[in-house]
Amino acid sequence: MKSKLIAVGERAPRWVAEGFGEYQKRLSHWLPLELVEIEPGLRGKGRDAVRATQDEGARVLAALPKNACVVALEGRGRLWTSEQLAQRLEHWRGQGRDLAFLIGGPEGHAPEVLARADEQWSLGPLTLPHMLVRLVAAEQLYRAAALLANHPYHRA
Repeated sequence: MKSKLIAVGERAPRWVAEGFGEYQKRLSHWLPLELVEIEPGLRGKGRDAVRATQDEGARVLAALPKNACVVALEGRGRLWTSEQLAQRLEHWRGQGRDLAFLIGGPEGHAPEVLARADEQWSLGPLTLPHMLVRLVAAEQLYRAAALLANHPYHRA
């Protein structure tokens, strides 16, 4: 099983890229995770943010692996403890499908992206910078995989 983190936004700050790379490396044994960066829609003076979100959504949908289980990171999604995320990961593995985790742009996901998602996952009620969400999601996926492997990383 392979997984992708499909994220709107390009050129992460070095500290995000390095942190993400560390968890990507750690995950490689249990859940290979590829980062796919999606070009953001055009925003600014005289630009339509709804149109930008729709454009991003079309690019996100085009990047999805065929028949993947799609999990959209969404503020109104389900809150999971680390143990519950490990249970979800075990469930997704049991389906035998590739996984795609989606991070939207500044206004969130296009409605078409949310409609395509099999599940919606919330990291909590805080508003986080989208680049930081990449890092937190990768760490939590590593923690979930470590729990399933009885690795001592998780000590709650």
